[in-house]
Amino acid sequence: MSVTVGEGRVIAWRVTRSITYYCTSPTPGGDTPAPSPPTISPTSSHLDAPFPSPSYSLSTPLPSHHDVSSVLTPSALDVPTLSPSSTSSPRPLLLLFPWLGARPGAMAKYRNLYLERGLDILSVESTVWHFLWPRWGLEYGAEVLEVLDDPRFKGRPLLVHAFSIGGYTFTQLLSQMVREPHKYPGLAQRVVGHVYDSLVIGSLEHMATGLGKTLFPRMEPLVRYTVLLYFWLFKSQTVHYYDNSVQVFYNSPVTAPALFFFCENDALCDPVAMEAVLDFWRKRGVAVETRKWKESVHAAHLRCHPEEYLSTLETFFNLLNVAPFRAKMAHVLITVRGLIIQ
Repeated sequence: MSVTVGEGRVIAWRVTRSITYYCTSPTPGGDTPAPSPPTISPTSSHLDAPFPSPSYSLSTPLPSHHDVSSVLTPSALDVPTLSPSSTSSPRPLLLLFPWLGARPGAMAKYRNLYLERGLDILSVESTVWHFLWPRWGLEYGAEVLEVLDDPRFKGRPLLVHAFSIGGYTFTQLLSQMVREPHKYPGLAQRVVGHVYDSLVIGSLEHMATGLGKTLFPRMEPLVRYTVLLYFWLFKSQTVHYYDNSVQVFYNSPVTAPALFFFCENDALCDPVAMEAVLDFWRKRGVAVETRKWKESVHAAHLRCHPEEYLSTLETFFNLLNVAPFRAKMAHVLITVRGLIIQ
């Protein structure tokens, strides 16, 4: 799959069903051919698989967490060589964690924002099952880490942009890094900046409310009650993991500069809990930037406040030592502002 953005063509490779790699290639004359699509290799469900992290390469099938998670298995040619071995500054890679049920058109605006800055993107989608059964979320986190350890991604500077439940999914990566630090040496230090947009944080009620509003808005009270009952019935398999995830996030091994977007009227984000995280990180020495609105929409701050959102991103990116950002900043912001206004 490929589309044209700016002066290049965006090409997407499906690494797995829920992980997609985006990069740009120059299109002089618009004649650059699109790559062959990856082949689909069906795999069986492994609901009773043991907890330890799976091991695989990008050229072999990945295990699935649920029968809906069939796997797209790329060959060695499906994912391109990312940068020549002689290049001293590898091309930066953005880890993009969309919100639950994010539509392709909505995420394209964010992808274009980074692609035109000279970054490649690894989009890591979340499913409700990763959240409702945290063990699957942890296994999924291990799979993402294995992808990042592939030679075609290994060693590249990383940025993170996580929306809503995507922050939870990224925390599962952090949990695996904490559990097995010897397996992922130096990975936390590769992250040069991380952005959190509408992070779901607070009590279990906030989590249950978030699922209700995301999955079945018209039945939110019923969904919230059902989810809370589920948490109570499977406390040892849910609440325990959530509490551990909160502690991991508070003491994240990633200490690069961070930016948080949130609003006071977000039912999925407790502003008191958010401020507690921010204060704790600042005391740890993390450079934390924030943009808070009194009123906005969950995971839609760019749409509601485009000028403030983009200017805040611009200021934050200027703090980061990633060369492609500064070179293309003015052109990208003007382009994206025009797309949002339209």
